[in-house]
Formats: sequence, C-alpha cells, structure tokens
Amino acid sequence: MSFPTPPSALLALGTFAVLAGCAAVPAASSAAPGDALVLPLASAERLDLVGARAEPATHDGRAGLRVEPLAGSPSGKATLAIVRDVRLEDGEIELEVAGSPRPGSPADVRGFIGIAFHVSDDGARYENVYLRPSNGRAEEQLRRNHAVQYQSVPDFGWYRLREESPGQYESYADLQVGTWTRMRLRIQGTRAELYIDGAAQPCLIVRDLKLGATGGRVALWADPTTEAYFRDLRLRPISRP
Repeated sequence: MSFPTPPSALLALGTFAVLAGCAAVPAASSAAPGDALVLPLASAERLDLVGARAEPATHDGRAGLRVEPLAGSPSGKATLAIVRDVRLEDGEIELEVAGSPRPGSPADVRGFIGIAFHVSDDGARYENVYLRPSNGRAEEQLRRNHAVQYQSVPDFGWYRLREESPGQYESYADLQVGTWTRMRLRIQGTRAELYIDGAAQPCLIVRDLKLGATGGRVALWADPTTEAYFRDLRLRPISRP
C-alpha cells in the first residue's frame, strides 16, 4: 500500500505554555536542556491539526486524544497534530499511543501510529518513527520484523528504505493492536533511538537521519486508515555530546 505525504501548509501558530511544574514557556522558544515540556493531550487546544480532527476520548480505561482524518481528505495523506511554537533539535519525545486498523480498512493495514519530528514549517518535510501494532505478534516472523519503522518524507519513504537497505530502518517490538504503548524517541545529531514501554535498550537505532542534524517541529502522526489515540506527551531537550 502507499504511504502518506504531508500537506503543503500548516495552520497559523499560537502560544504553547505547558511545562512541568506549571511554569510558562515563551512563545516560539525552546525549553532549556533537562527541562520537561508536558502536554497531557486532554484536548487539541495546543495542536495544529493537518488533515485531521481531534477530540478527547477514553480508550482502554485511559483518557487521551482521538485523532482521525477529516471526511474527504485525500487518500494516503498522513494525519498530523503539530505542537504549537515548539522546535526540538536534540532531545527526547515521549508519549503513549494506541493504534488499530479502522473498520473496513484493507487487509494489509496494520494500525500505523507514531511520532513525527524535524517537521518543516510548511509541513512538506518530516521524519517519523511509527509502529505497526498488528505485526508485533504475527505468526510470520517476517511480519514481526516489520513492527517498527523509520522513514523520511518525502524522499525516503518506508518502501524505498526497505528496498535499498533491507532490515536497516525497521525492527521487531512486542506490540498489540489497540493497546496503549509508550514510545520514547531519543534524538542526537543524526542518530535516533526508539525505546518501547520503558525498555532499557532501544528496539530501533537509526544512525543516519536523512534530514541531518537539524531542528524542527514535533507532531503526533497516524495513517488515515488507523484508529489513533495519543496521551501524555513529554518533550525534553538534551545537550549534544
């Protein structure tokens, strides 16, 4: 199946001002290394929605945010919920996600859901790491090996990376459909590491981020074929060695 490319423009920015300890963060600025920027995702108030709508929802006993595509959105376009006035260079992005195929989706839909980073201001370019929850406990080992994926949109989509570098940008993780899963993505320079559910070791290491050692915006990411839920987003800048 084809995978989404982002829309060409984003909505206007606002002010983001949620920080652990309830301190304010100035508009269009970054927190200092070590500070944790916390967004519970109880509403979409501080998110710019691209090709999507969002509403508070309880899923599997936990409150979060449901994100789904707008009616009539172009097929294959990703849904993005971009955090306002926050740019992240080196740092950690942590949140809980729950994804499952939407009713009536094709058989090859896996519940694609994850994190976008290095998002350009116009939304035309970004990198992301996402999960394929229904692959996590598949009977076929090859499907299990495709449970976690990195890609860089638009130039290095998942299919190109799989064809040119088999196994290098995807890996196995123990995932379940529709179950809350904690993702922690650590970005330093051109390296990214993904940790699942508090594991001490990463399940995926990318050593050559295709957009280079750059900053950008952060977004919740899902394929439009996915029932997507997000909660408890945390951003923590870190210093480069």
